[in-house]
Amino acid sequence: MTSPTAALSEKEAGRPEPPFPPALVEEMLRLLVKAVRAHQLYLHNNPTYIRALDLLRGAFAPLWQQTEELAIQITETAFMWEGRPVLEDVEKSADSLPWLFYKDGVRELRLLRGVEQEELVKLLGIVQRVRHASPEEDDLLTMLWEADFLFIRYRYVDLAVEQAAPVDASVSSEARPEQVSAEVREEDIQEAREGVVRLDEFDATLYFLDEREIEYLRGAVEQEYAADLRRNVVTMLLDVFELQGDRTVREEICGIVENLMLHLLSANQFSSVAYMLREVRASTERARSLEPAQRDRLNTLPDRLSNPEALSQLLQAMDEASELPPQEDLTQLFEQLRAMALATVLSWLSRGQNARLRPMLETAAGRLASANTSELVRLIGSNDHAVALEACRRAGALKTAAAVNPLSKLLSDGDAQLRLASVQALSEIGSPGALQALERGVDDPERDVRVATARALAARQHRPALSRVEGAIKGKVVREADLTEKMAMFEAYGALSGDAGITLLDGLLNGKTFLGRREDPELRACAAMALGRIGTPRAQESLRKAASEKEVLVRNAVNRALRGGAA
Repeated sequence: MTSPTAALSEKEAGRPEPPFPPALVEEMLRLLVKAVRAHQLYLHNNPTYIRALDLLRGAFAPLWQQTEELAIQITETAFMWEGRPVLEDVEKSADSLPWLFYKDGVRELRLLRGVEQEELVKLLGIVQRVRHASPEEDDLLTMLWEADFLFIRYRYVDLAVEQAAPVDASVSSEARPEQVSAEVREEDIQEAREGVVRLDEFDATLYFLDEREIEYLRGAVEQEYAADLRRNVVTMLLDVFELQGDRTVREEICGIVENLMLHLLSANQFSSVAYMLREVRASTERARSLEPAQRDRLNTLPDRLSNPEALSQLLQAMDEASELPPQEDLTQLFEQLRAMALATVLSWLSRGQNARLRPMLETAAGRLASANTSELVRLIGSNDHAVALEACRRAGALKTAAAVNPLSKLLSDGDAQLRLASVQALSEIGSPGALQALERGVDDPERDVRVATARALAARQHRPALSRVEGAIKGKVVREADLTEKMAMFEAYGALSGDAGITLLDGLLNGKTFLGRREDPELRACAAMALGRIGTPRAQESLRKAASEKEVLVRNAVNRALRGGAA
């Protein structure tokens, strides 16, 4: 509400009282000036620009509570509303917003509800273009017409005709002659615009395109719009780099390429980064008279990307992102990484929280590991537990024979988790050296390691380990172990011993002690399973001796072993 004092001053000035306080309009226009400046100075993802735009949008909310549209009249030095200035700038310079509109003939702007959400950014872009436009480029009226606004309307005068009245599409039939003349001009422009896209006017002409030609043109236009301009920029820069032998020119291009890579990475344009790195490598090979320092500067770009600190920041950003780049783009980027990146990628396999990122990292880790075997072998002995663990797994998956020695060392010195991983890796490698190193796992102090070792030796049929397995069976550790470990050890013994082990197994299954007592039921059941694994007639004969055993656990094991041998 306008105060009584303000209302009195309005009456004294001969102006009607405004429908709502002018301060709302003044605040909106003040924030508009700031947003125009921010649009010119900052990138659109800059926090300063985003805040300026949000404040401007927020200034429209109280206005729309009072009205559905806002009409701003424009003079050389001010924006006017309801006959009073709401934004003044006495200097007629390029920085003056009223003068910017006035000099090109715009005399009124009408802002409709919704402009702040739909078309505000487009208007800011037009203002920026006009400020930097050369005399040969389009003027403000042309840019406004091309923008085809829905929530912004404007009135203008033809600067070629002095004293001409503003033109508006809503001019009534009783308008003055000069208004009608300007309106006809607007209609002519509209008809000309419509004529460009109305293909039906040419349908009956001799040279009208047939359907196949139209489809070809449509596809060509879509292909042109879909083309990645960033790659064109990179190509042009590197073409200049190759053709220009001037040292200053090449140094400048090196700096541009380095900055461009950072911008592309921050914008998640990973495919374009990969393309640039590939083309840079080719350009340094083709360029003539290239200084070593310039060659090194460009060829080390993949090294900078592979640097642990830089790559960790990149992976952390992706891990926290709600949307990930396409798998193909990320694969192309990871293909450009150097060996030093392997440790970082392996580390993030265990640290990452984004389930969608993990398959991409798995693929990258596999490619890097297979291409950099020596680095993979070195990382098995890493002080970073997560890296060493993943390196063991990768070495096993790739069957890396060169990893046998560090895996063997890890089986002796590593913690329980690393020893278990080394057992699994040595089993997957499966070379004679790997299986020989694996034998030490039979006597490992950790139960899971012993079980994994026994199963691996049985699966690989590594007979040189028989003496260690037999010693374990006869020893105190297996007798005091749980059923799972006993079964694994006896299965391994049966797989490795053949008929030579029947005597020991038959004594455990069917024999009695000096006092006439039999062995522990679990031990006898495991011996029966080992005999079933041997499966020869002698082994089955030993099993049949215990077929009528009263102990349920032993009898079930014997029957299962006999069925397995028969099968």
